[in-house]
Amino acid sequence: MQCARDNKPRTLLTGLAIDYNNHCKIAFVTYMQVHEQGDHSLSPRTSGAIALQLTGNDQGSHYFLSLHGGKNINRYAWTELPMPNEVIEQIHRLARAAEKYEGIEFTDMQGNILQDQMNEDDKR
Repeated sequence: MQCARDNKPRTLLTGLAIDYNNHCKIAFVTYMQVHEQGDHSLSPRTSGAIALQLTGNDQGSHYFLSLHGGKNINRYAWTELPMPNEVIEQIHRLARAAEKYEGIEFTDMQGNILQDQMNEDDKR
């Protein structure tokens, strides 16, 4: 079901239309076994990951959070599986290991933190 190439913003900016069957395959935070490149060795062919978002390319690749390295990876082949308790525990471990911020820090183009300029009336 290819969308018509019309005046949709994505189509106007990128020239690519959304194809539901290609671009809307998986839901956010779904547990997946993502397929790795095969090299005829005994290394694992899949690894655990959590679905994040569509890459936006025409092939329908997605970004995933690797449960082994805690980094974003880009894959085009995966197998959806039920979320096991071990995966939930690993996500909690990754969250504890990540840097935590007290809130959002807004910076200027040079990376200088912008100070909160709200007056007392706005904070209520």
